[in-house]
Amino acid sequence: MKKYEITTECFEVNNKKLYRIKAIINIPEIHVKIGGLGGYIETENNLSHEGNAWVSGNAKVYGDAEVFGDAWVFGNAKVSGEAKVYGNAKVFGNTKVYGNTKVYDDAEVYGNAWVYGNAWVSGDAKVYGNAWVSGNAWVFDDAKVYGNTKVYGDAEVYGDAEVSSNYDYCVFQSFGSRLSSTTFHKCENNDIFVNIGCFHDNLNNFKTKVIETHGNNKYGKEYLAIIEVIKIKFGL
Repeated sequence: MKKYEITTECFEVNNKKLYRIKAIINIPEIHVKIGGLGGYIETENNLSHEGNAWVSGNAKVYGDAEVFGDAWVFGNAKVSGEAKVYGNAKVFGNTKVYGNTKVYDDAEVYGNAWVYGNAWVSGDAKVYGNAWVSGNAWVFDDAKVYGNTKVYGDAEVYGDAEVSSNYDYCVFQSFGSRLSSTTFHKCENNDIFVNIGCFHDNLNNFKTKVIETHGNNKYGKEYLAIIEVIKIKFGL
């Protein structure tokens, strides 16, 4: 069963014509009533007729972007490219979500935040303020990224992370036995958290694990040197 129809009210963005939607059923969970006007979409492929997913206000969803599940896009938000917003996620404010991004679960993106590239925001994570999350970055669990922070590359920010500036996290590439990315970031209690492979714990426990696993070999020396740099960076 369809829950909305496309009206003739039109808005043009990036040479694409978007049309305002109008509810043809009640969606009490988000206080949408029959006849209520929503936001703008390019085609019905942008907004699922299933679930409680909705686009409202002056929000715009276009390109190959999809909003589905119980997700809600509102305010002046723009969702485009091949972005997917789903689950119970909320995207609102003056945000821009585009590229191959995914925003899902109970995640929220708002304020003037941008999420783009191949970035994922999930769990109960919140990205807001003027923050940007891009590249292959992943922000999830209860993490908060805000202020003027730019989280990008292969960074993984999660747990109870609280990253309010570019000084609150950093990423080391191609070090140690895994030759993968290692992300260090601040948490709510100002502890420093380490994310690499299946290891997700604080800096002290990371040091203990490195010594247990690698001792004084080449990889151990690399990791221990990085730990000393992190201590300097975060003033420990």
